[in-house]
Amino acid sequence: MASPPPSSAGKLYGANRFVSLPAELNSDTYDTSQEKRRAEAERLAIRARLKQQYQLQLNNPNPPAVIENPALLRWAYAKSQNVYSTFRPTPKTSFLGALYGLGPILFWMFTLKAHRDRKEKLIQEGKYNRPLSVF
Repeated sequence: MASPPPSSAGKLYGANRFVSLPAELNSDTYDTSQEKRRAEAERLAIRARLKQQYQLQLNNPNPPAVIENPALLRWAYAKSQNVYSTFRPTPKTSFLGALYGLGPILFWMFTLKAHRDRKEKLIQEGKYNRPLSVF
């Protein structure tokens, strides 16, 4: 008499009393009803038919000018509409943009203006010692 086939690892696995069972291994999570399994099978069949139709169009020896892929069209539309995928204009970003864009310009304007005014005042008072020029 032959021995029975070895049990699978899934059947040998038992819950540890010290550790809770992960959601992926909980039978309540993955054992769905007959209705859900039927709906999933229908979705897979539709996906397979669409894939087969697209492959036939793609490998057609006399292809049409454009092969329309609805998923690709949706993706292109989403990419063209969502130009700023990570940037959102908010009051904070507007303030920081103005600060980093105009801040250095205004700083150097006021610094050079203050230096020129101080130099002008020293010249008028006669206290300005002009540096020696080489030429």
